[in-house]
Amino acid sequence: MLSLRPLLPVLLAVVLAAPASALAPAPARAAAVGSDGIEIARTGRQIAPGIRLESYDRLEADRWLRIDELLVDLGGGVRAEYLGGRGPATVAESAARHPAGPGRRVVAAVNGDFFDIRGTGAPLGPGLGGGRLLHSAGPGPGAAPAVGFGADGTGRVLRIGLAGSVTLPGGALHPLTGYNAARPAAEGLCAYTADWPGTRLPALGSAVSVRDGRVTVAVPAASAAGPRAGAPGSPAHRPERLQRPEPGTTLLAAAAGDKAAAAELAALRPGVSVAVAARAVPDGGPVPVVAVGGREALVVAGVPQDHDGEANNTAAPRTAVGFSRDGRRMRILTVDGRQRDSGGLTLTALGALMHRLGSYEALNLDGGGSTTLLAGLSGAAVPALENSPSDGPLRPVANGLVLTAPAGSGRTAGYRIESLGAAAGEPTRVFPGLTRTLTATGYDALLGPAPGAPVWFGEGAGTVDAGGVFHAVRPGSATAHARRATAHGALPVTVLGPLTRIRPTQPRIGLAEQGEKAGFRLTGYDAQGAAAVVEPRDVALEFDRSRWDVADDGRGGFTVTALVPRATGTLRAAVGTARVDIPLGVGLVTLPVTDLADAGDWSGPGASVAQGHPGAGLALELPAARARGSAVPPRPLPVPELARSLTLWVDGDGSGARPAVGLADADGAAVEVAGPAVGWSGWREVTLALPATARPPFTVTRLSAVGGTGPGRLALDTLGARTPPTGPAAAPVVRDPVVVGEAGIRARPWRFAVGGGDPGADFVLTGADRPGFVHRGVRFLALDTAVPTLAGGGLSRMRALREALAAAAREPATGALAVVRTYAPGTVDAKESALTDRLLAEFRRTTGKRAAVLTLAAPEFAATRSEGVLSVAAPRTGRTLVGVDAFARGDWLAVRHVS
Repeated sequence: MLSLRPLLPVLLAVVLAAPASALAPAPARAAAVGSDGIEIARTGRQIAPGIRLESYDRLEADRWLRIDELLVDLGGGVRAEYLGGRGPATVAESAARHPAGPGRRVVAAVNGDFFDIRGTGAPLGPGLGGGRLLHSAGPGPGAAPAVGFGADGTGRVLRIGLAGSVTLPGGALHPLTGYNAARPAAEGLCAYTADWPGTRLPALGSAVSVRDGRVTVAVPAASAAGPRAGAPGSPAHRPERLQRPEPGTTLLAAAAGDKAAAAELAALRPGVSVAVAARAVPDGGPVPVVAVGGREALVVAGVPQDHDGEANNTAAPRTAVGFSRDGRRMRILTVDGRQRDSGGLTLTALGALMHRLGSYEALNLDGGGSTTLLAGLSGAAVPALENSPSDGPLRPVANGLVLTAPAGSGRTAGYRIESLGAAAGEPTRVFPGLTRTLTATGYDALLGPAPGAPVWFGEGAGTVDAGGVFHAVRPGSATAHARRATAHGALPVTVLGPLTRIRPTQPRIGLAEQGEKAGFRLTGYDAQGAAAVVEPRDVALEFDRSRWDVADDGRGGFTVTALVPRATGTLRAAVGTARVDIPLGVGLVTLPVTDLADAGDWSGPGASVAQGHPGAGLALELPAARARGSAVPPRPLPVPELARSLTLWVDGDGSGARPAVGLADADGAAVEVAGPAVGWSGWREVTLALPATARPPFTVTRLSAVGGTGPGRLALDTLGARTPPTGPAAAPVVRDPVVVGEAGIRARPWRFAVGGGDPGADFVLTGADRPGFVHRGVRFLALDTAVPTLAGGGLSRMRALREALAAAAREPATGALAVVRTYAPGTVDAKESALTDRLLAEFRRTTGKRAAVLTLAAPEFAATRSEGVLSVAAPRTGRTLVGVDAFARGDWLAVRHVS
């Protein structure tokens, strides 16, 4: 799903009034210094006194980034505490059960240390909580990096080691080489207590249970390691009982490979005296009260660190913690990654960013799918997820950091008002005669929860009923109010022009089986293309109720459920006179993508025509182990948009080779789906699941295979797509008023042409390579679309657009900005297009000037508008004439296409 954070008015004001070098808002300007990227959106909110969340997007030369920062004033009322430590759990689960203490509440949390994800589940670094050592790093007692917090609350990056000893009967003193360590040392003695943070103990040698300084139970090596029950004659310990010792009990164990240490423990008998001591040893300064381990230093003494050449220095989701020089200000930062909307950062880039943001020292915590940030909303009882984890669902992690703050009085000081269907930070909009559901959450003076329902009322272009439903009366501005005694909250509402059309977020809905569900929303548009969600209460539905259930999802949309295993149908949605039909289907059928009858036209290394299943097929020769063969079709092959998987007939040779299908997604990004290793002989149909994270529709760009352990040859035939059987979606016919006849064109003060000359035209646009210029009140900006968004093209185009917006806003003689670009599917990605449209819309709204996008060499002629910004697609053939009046009261363009 495309994500673009809301553009704040303060950002837009700067965009429209300042040169490109100063286009970041004041809070973000430091972040842009020394970086080639552009910050494009920023939102912020106070979480609690002393804690603020800042969230923003950045466009870099080779990626988009989504960044969330918690800015924390340490000491005073805010405390950083150790989170979790009872086995892997999501940050949300751990935060929900964290004991904040009397008079305090949890307001934010972030994932912490790297951990033994495929083994014990325990953190790999040191950890302290409440002034107590919880676990040491391993293997061995050496110091490991961590972030720590002192008794006064201030924080620092440090290294923490283990000082520990074991005193056996007779006074024999042995060093303790691990304390609740996920990976104990290869030699020596290690201890495990009730603070063990994993789900199961690592492999250990012989062990004894110690309580009150005396051995209570001797545990044989086999039982301590956990693979089987104790030996004959030993206490009947079951391995699962050794996962975490009871409070007050210490499990003292020998390293799995240390026979001498194991023999010493094996000689101990219940009742003998054994003393175990362990403490944390920092590399300087006092022992912290709270500490969570990390790995790579990002900033050291004000110097960002270079990690080039290191294995972990790849672009990935990241979590980092940094401190000011005095340790009183902390910055917790997460960067999303492995997603279209955010490509992640390398360690070196992360360190540079933390340094630019003001960290004197900073440490990298666990990233990847572990990166998770929760932050509170005013009045909310639990913090909300802020970032977008790369795994999708939250990953269980070993530990984290949690921030707590004073709970407050619970007396209502204000209300946070939200509207159904609007994303956080988005404006609330509604059409005349329709409604919007509002919610009011009370908060106290410290932004904590404060119960109590408010009295609702509205002013301006609408009213609010007693249940918090806004009723739009007429176009214009309105304000919804929630009040109780002196507590008050207000939400601006824009009532758009009358609704002219509706469009579903899913033009077709295909379900694989009975009982499967899918959701959609309806978006409405006024005559200027301004959009808003239409709530279910304002929609009339018609559908076959014996085959489908369609229900309000409680979030501003609908849920469709299949009641039968196979069917097709239509869902008609109507809002007043506007209506739309949504094709429905349930069950899967195989639709053809290619039968490879044209296999002779495919080209690539090792590719040739072969006998198919039946008819012609495609052979891929794999002359050696791990060799790769591939073939490119004569033209891209479209895959049905609702396809769940691909099917491919493979003539196997038993070589273990793997067939694969190369795809391009909706933005042109490469995606490959691989089939199973071919361990069979003869023809067999295989299924290849399409990735849920990529954005359809897909096109097939190649068929390929990778060899197994030796040479091989695969023959391929008949590529299909398993797809729900819906009919085609009916594209709404929208004829914009700017499309006029010849007389309408010539009635304008001047005109230009695209694709061919015109005797009365001031000039002809033949491409987007003409430099920017101003002509009779219109600033033309040509954007080069030859370079892909994520290869630097987007960054250069956004810079040029921002400069043009700033110039057009300053120029009294300029009434409009026209962006000219060449049609380039797959080069300009969807997020760049959305950003361009939103910047132009905000330019129009904030300056009162006009804006349009002219796309040259398009497949067909079209003229539409979105948020008041006109879009004209001029096709490769024929001639498009554009009449212009930059200062007209109504539409400033008139368009006519001649084939």
